[in-house]
Amino acid sequence: MNRTVLVTGGAGFVGSHVCKALARAGLRPVAYDNLSRGHRWAVQWGPLEEGDLAQPARLDQVMRDYRPAAVMHFASSIEAGASVTDPAAFYANNVSNTLSLVQAMRRNGIDRIVFSSSAAVYGDPTTLPIPESHALNPVNPYGATKQFCEVMLRDFAAAYGIRSVALRYFNAAGADPDAEIGEAHDPETHLIPLVLQAAVRDRPFVSIYGDDYPTSDGTCVRDYVHVSDLATAHCLALDHTERASGAHVFNLGNGSGYTVREVIDTARRVTGRAIDVRVEPRRPGDPGSLLADPGRAKERLGWTPSRAALDVQIADAWRWFMRRRAAGDREDAAATADDKVRRLPLRAAAGHRPSAAG
Repeated sequence: MNRTVLVTGGAGFVGSHVCKALARAGLRPVAYDNLSRGHRWAVQWGPLEEGDLAQPARLDQVMRDYRPAAVMHFASSIEAGASVTDPAAFYANNVSNTLSLVQAMRRNGIDRIVFSSSAAVYGDPTTLPIPESHALNPVNPYGATKQFCEVMLRDFAAAYGIRSVALRYFNAAGADPDAEIGEAHDPETHLIPLVLQAAVRDRPFVSIYGDDYPTSDGTCVRDYVHVSDLATAHCLALDHTERASGAHVFNLGNGSGYTVREVIDTARRVTGRAIDVRVEPRRPGDPGSLLADPGRAKERLGWTPSRAALDVQIADAWRWFMRRRAAGDREDAAATADDKVRRLPLRAAAGHRPSAAG
């Protein structure tokens, strides 16, 4: 039985955690990533094949070499704000490249895919919590690209028999509980890592965009789901494609939310650090509350989040953040020492040979 899964964007935040979960389940993840946003160090549980989704010949080569039984697709542009200012880049990367991927699957006889979608397809919800049956009305090109990809997969299921699961997740958070991998975006746009950066004074403050929403403290409410719980859901979704034909969608969230101020206050308790905030005007298109109804995923996939508590998510993220920061400090120190050696004078002191580095 073929146990290989091709993971596009496998060097990224969610993709790398899914690779670890796949390996623990006895599967062989092959990360396919152009490393424009992903990290080589995040690929630890299978081979890395560098390539771009816009390279059909490269995709064909990798698929022929490994003959994966299925594909998990994470490679996409994710910054909602950037999608407003440069929609062409998002349509090219998210929609055109997804088409390139599924066409390569068809050429190579691969008929199963798990797609990383987003709650951004819903836009500003009219009911809470949000079920999968809620109308899709994205408010930015990022959400629109995810919706188009879901439509594409539905059409490919009907016409070509491609079996798919699209997972609409809410706010991915946390980090690997073993602190082997975690979140490292550049630029960083997610709230929890921004708060942790402020805790160590890597940034002077955390911006709160609007404090006049109809919520308990006036700040936005979001449903934070641990990245390891997301990884488990992807493995379950992969199993689902074995027994169910067609295209399916599932929400991934905890069904409960926290305000921005609650996130910051929890981070203060977990880290023991002061975290300064600055209230800014609302951002256009930010809904006041986004909460998932995860009932379908729990019922049909058998998914049960195990790290839903906010303090657990932040503690895991903090452990990873500090470990990575310490490793960066050691690398900087080593680079500084190496630079000092390189700058030693060529002539040796009397009675000593010049060093090799000199």
